[in-house]
Amino acid sequence: MDLDSDHLFMGEALRQARKAFRTGEVPVGAVIVRDDRIIARAWNQVELLRDATAHAEMLVLTMAQEEVGDWRLNDCTLYVTKEPCPMCAGALVHCRLARVVFGAGDPRSGAAGGALNLLQFPGLNHRCEITPLVRAEESVDLLRTFFRNRRMENGGSSSQGTIAAENAPPE
Repeated sequence: MDLDSDHLFMGEALRQARKAFRTGEVPVGAVIVRDDRIIARAWNQVELLRDATAHAEMLVLTMAQEEVGDWRLNDCTLYVTKEPCPMCAGALVHCRLARVVFGAGDPRSGAAGGALNLLQFPGLNHRCEITPLVRAEESVDLLRTFFRNRRMENGGSSSQGTIAAENAPPE
């Protein structure tokens, strides 16, 4: 585990999250690294694709599996800006990822140690190493800005709206 590399690769995940932000998606970005090289990048595209499963983690897993030529990613590390949800955590275990590094924790619904820990659940056939809170402040700030803007656009309601490009954080 190299903390400088973690910082660097999380920077690319944050760039992906900013793409999501600019398109009105919840700003979560992810990259998968193998042999110190990014092999896949993705950001949340739930609204764009009209697919509840189009989380950054799910999309990046599919891309990485295509790149590797196998569904097993046991020599790969995922960098994601927010703690994975239960759906994504289940997929990460099934793909046998070696390691998951995340930015913002999610104590209410995170599944990598927040609300529960599916990545290291004893009854499952694989366990992922977890490195939490890498560049957490940047990840949290991006999410807070997104949801604050969303609330302002909707007059305080939680319904969908489009985030104006001028409110997006800088690249």
